[in-house]
Amino acid sequence: MSNNRLVRRGAGVMIAMAASLFGVVLCAPSAFALIVRPVGSGSSPTLTPHPAPTHGIVTAGMAGWQVALIAIGTALFVATLAVITDRLRQSHRKVSVSAA
Repeated sequence: MSNNRLVRRGAGVMIAMAASLFGVVLCAPSAFALIVRPVGSGSSPTLTPHPAPTHGIVTAGMAGWQVALIAIGTALFVATLAVITDRLRQSHRKVSVSAA
């Protein structure tokens, strides 16, 4: 394995770890949401978890055909991206020709 490839792979791993850490830091505040009661309501302020809103009846949602359409569109997009990536890799490969 060449030195350049090793550096690129290490950089990719570091970027993936940084993106994961960014996602955790971005989502963590909502996971620890608390309601702080005013100081005057008791001897010491207490922290209680914020209750999640609940709904008795679901009145709206996505129809099955919409979900299927989104899934088909995503599959086509990913397939197109895979073909483009493969063709770019093929164009950058070095061709080695041996004399017969």
